[in-house]
Amino acid sequence: MGRILAVCTSDKKGEKKRAITEGRLKASFGLVGDAHADAASHRQVSLLDMSSVAKMRALGVEVGPGDFAENLTTEGLDLVSLPVGRRLASERGVVLEITQIGKECHSGCAIFQQVGTCIMPLEGIFVRVIKGGIVRPGDELKPI
Repeated sequence: MGRILAVCTSDKKGEKKRAITEGRLKASFGLVGDAHADAASHRQVSLLDMSSVAKMRALGVEVGPGDFAENLTTEGLDLVSLPVGRRLASERGVVLEITQIGKECHSGCAIFQQVGTCIMPLEGIFVRVIKGGIVRPGDELKPI
């Protein structure tokens, strides 16, 4: 079992996300108010574990939650070991389904340009929202 460390959003695609105190995940849509939310997308919400962020910090990059444009920064979950189709549930009843692990990096983000690598294309996961609700930093999140 793990937990959510940060809930992050952005107004525009292609920019870092900022941490918010809580977010509302809408079923078959994503994080309300986030530029990446889209009912037609299989990548409605993105997650990245803090252990992945730590790998980039070890390379000398000053990064934190939201800097990789992830919506939920987690702790204590080996996200990349979970298969596509696996579901995650929060203590508040939110249910997410993994649809993709990693992504193609089309233009090379600022972090990639700075250090020659980026963790999101390898260790970020994407989900669709099965059951919506409120998510907050500190909420437990577990595979089901």
